[in-house]
Amino acid sequence: MSLIDKMLYSLTLSQLNEILMAHGFKKYVSEQVFKWLYRQCNFEITSWSNISLAAKNFLQENFSIALPQILRVDHSSDGTKKFLLSLADGEQVETVYIPFNEERHTICVSSQVGCPMGCIFCLTGQMGFKRNLFAGEIIAQYLAVTFWMRTNVASDFKLTNMVFMGQGEPLLNFDNVKSAIEILVDSRGIALGQRKITLSTSGWVPQIKKLNDFPPVNIAISLHAVDDVVRSKLMPINNRYDIHALFDAIKEVHLKAHRRITYEYLLIEDVNDRPEDIDGLTQLISKRDSKINIIPFNDYPESPFRRPTDAKIIWFQEELLKRGLVTTIRASKGKDILAACGQLKNEFSKS
Repeated sequence: MSLIDKMLYSLTLSQLNEILMAHGFKKYVSEQVFKWLYRQCNFEITSWSNISLAAKNFLQENFSIALPQILRVDHSSDGTKKFLLSLADGEQVETVYIPFNEERHTICVSSQVGCPMGCIFCLTGQMGFKRNLFAGEIIAQYLAVTFWMRTNVASDFKLTNMVFMGQGEPLLNFDNVKSAIEILVDSRGIALGQRKITLSTSGWVPQIKKLNDFPPVNIAISLHAVDDVVRSKLMPINNRYDIHALFDAIKEVHLKAHRRITYEYLLIEDVNDRPEDIDGLTQLISKRDSKINIIPFNDYPESPFRRPTDAKIIWFQEELLKRGLVTTIRASKGKDILAACGQLKNEFSKS
């Protein structure tokens, strides 16, 4: 078994407890381990004072708690930070820390090395696909950024929100993403609230139908167009699962009270910012349990697309609001370091 398969972070509390009890350790040991890792951010097993020497030796012999190496951190003028992380097998992923205010600190995590979806507006899609991340590699992104921030910024720093909007299609890594979310929301560990986690998908229909097996986190659908011709040009997945199939699958998702499906709509000049696009959104999307999040296109070198003017963006939002659709405009963060939506490619600015 390779080192990467033995990450302690890949285990949910129940899985860790099952392993430890099978080797003669008490049930409470697994909860103590979770507290050291996820509450204390302590990665020195030998210093875990309330855990027996035998348990420490077992953990050290059978699991790794090494964090990914941070190869570089880029700093945006708006406070966003982009981390390039090296995994145990030498592959690399990017993770982004996004500060919104003093109370809200968000991490945007990757779920795959590269991405197989090939959306033509997305820089990550140019990387191709290499492999899925293990659950532990997703959790380790959270821990690596937390530890770096506590060491370099503030000793009491805490991430409050997580979005699965980095590199990769989360639903193509269903089991590992599900395990990671179970670890994230466990009250005895990281204890992120379900409402503080958002999973974004480009629309992998078979897995959308399985989302009822997930912890009830926020769901975001990358829509980006209202007809199959335009969406297929932007997103090859639409050739396999068209808009009709996508919305049929979404209807099967059971939402908790007062929850909404968020539809991400990347606004691109002269592509999907027309009056007929507003009409199409009005016809497609339920006013009762939906929200539209307009994402103005983030330019990057050699992109064939352009961002609409600010006036056009505001007009688009106001027209949707007039039609009774809850609509917001996402504030782009980290554009100057290629850390904004659709800009991640394991590369850094030369600043």
